[in-house]
Amino acid sequence: MARFIFITGGVVSSLGKGLASASLGALLQSRGYKVRLRKLDPYLNVDPGTMSPTQHGEVFVTEDGAETDLDLGHYERFTGVNASKSDNVTTGKIYSTLLAKERRGDYLGGTVQVIPHVTDLIKQFILKDTEEEDFVLCEIGGTVGDIEGLPYFEAIRQLGYELGRDKVLFMHVTLVPYIKAAGELKTKPTQHSTKELRSIGIIPDILLCRADREIPVSERRKIALFCNLPEERVIQALDVKSIYQVPLTYHKEGLDTQVLKHFGIPDTKEPDLSIWQNIAARYEKPKGEVTIAIVGKYVSLVDAYKSLMESLDHAGIANDVRVNVKWINARTLEKSEAAAKLKDADAILVPGGFGDRGVDGKLAAVKYARENKIPYFGICFGMQMAVIEYCRNVLGLKDATSTEFSDLESIKDARGPVVGLMTEWMRGSVLETRSSESDMGGTMRLGAYDCRLAKGSLVHTLYGEDMISERHRHRYEVNTAYKDDLEKAGLKFTGMSPSGHLPEMVELPGHPWFVAAQFHPEFKSRPFAPHPLFDGFVKAAMKQAKAKK
Repeated sequence: MARFIFITGGVVSSLGKGLASASLGALLQSRGYKVRLRKLDPYLNVDPGTMSPTQHGEVFVTEDGAETDLDLGHYERFTGVNASKSDNVTTGKIYSTLLAKERRGDYLGGTVQVIPHVTDLIKQFILKDTEEEDFVLCEIGGTVGDIEGLPYFEAIRQLGYELGRDKVLFMHVTLVPYIKAAGELKTKPTQHSTKELRSIGIIPDILLCRADREIPVSERRKIALFCNLPEERVIQALDVKSIYQVPLTYHKEGLDTQVLKHFGIPDTKEPDLSIWQNIAARYEKPKGEVTIAIVGKYVSLVDAYKSLMESLDHAGIANDVRVNVKWINARTLEKSEAAAKLKDADAILVPGGFGDRGVDGKLAAVKYARENKIPYFGICFGMQMAVIEYCRNVLGLKDATSTEFSDLESIKDARGPVVGLMTEWMRGSVLETRSSESDMGGTMRLGAYDCRLAKGSLVHTLYGEDMISERHRHRYEVNTAYKDDLEKAGLKFTGMSPSGHLPEMVELPGHPWFVAAQFHPEFKSRPFAPHPLFDGFVKAAMKQAKAKK
């Protein structure tokens, strides 16, 4: 039977519970154990798909098409284990299931309550499909004391009792802040957070104490005394220069050793952490550097592009260079400013996005990269912008547009919009459909789809395969009615769906590196296995940087 580790947080949010969970998962993996990681989010949205990226951060997409919390990206990148729809649940999803069951009469006329009905559904989610796992790590979103999180805390409290303490471990992540005026680290926030957790029936087995400097032994002893656990179970989690050092520092502090000790598992040999040591070393001391301009609309919150940033780092590590990112707000980028703001970039990337804000800025960035032979990488909306820019400025179709930001009535060309809402497509042997009247949530092409690459193309060389599978998250598609004219003018469609109906990739032969993809390759990149498109893009940026010297 699987052993369960529940990760909770206290004092403040953004303490790094997701990274702690992912790092512990990687440490247990390095010892030969099979792990699975899950996230329980207390908010009432069914999923984060309709949330603003500037409020919630990136929406991570799984292979099977779930829109999930960005922490699942950390889980996948650190362990290499693909997450699924069953690895992220929200209160909205729990209540949707609960109310559907109640309407069907599943509760036989009984009064439906938070306990036991809501907590039972949470427990079912936690326990589902875990028979083959050695460890299941479940992170509870938010902080202890949040009213919306109480059903989750109650559910894991019950599981601690039902499964037995030899099958359950509670790990609590807290803050030990340094008060500059007093010149001291303060333990009271950790004490009060632990007290709050104990008041609802959960006694933490391990405290992971975040701090920006070394926590003295005397302070750790104080925390252990007041929080009623052994001193060695109070583990400091110090700030590090890069997230790739986290598994190494947690192992050094004894986190995985204490986990094994709790479960009565012999700690017979050191884990093999050579892969993380190599990654951390290459990240810390690269031999060169490149500057990549990212022209996006959510640049006020870097977490909106979390997987994108990580993917650039992965490629940088593989190529032994530091990737410096220059953020450019597409909403304020004027055509006349493009040259001044982009001239020092070794490469330009236009990422995904939704809506009409920032369109002109992104089009200006595409045009500058194309005309000035700067390596360009377009992702999702960035591919659509590349096609529209080419239609306008090379084919002379000045009205070329997308129905995402233009009325259908305003489109003069009989072929329709260059980019529009695709109402149906094949996924394997299954026909999937949608319409403009569908609910906003869940109407997109989501998850992994196959793509056939054109032999002899740059992307075929990068992947080294004829058929690939990549993850999608978008509503609008490039109109194939323009494909022949675009290809005659030089823009090649080098990736298509197996049916040939959906354009997946375009590239511009003769350009140093001009590639755009309708899918999101950043969701499949790993620090120990960089994505081939990001690897090729960074290599192109390196060549550009060298040519400028």
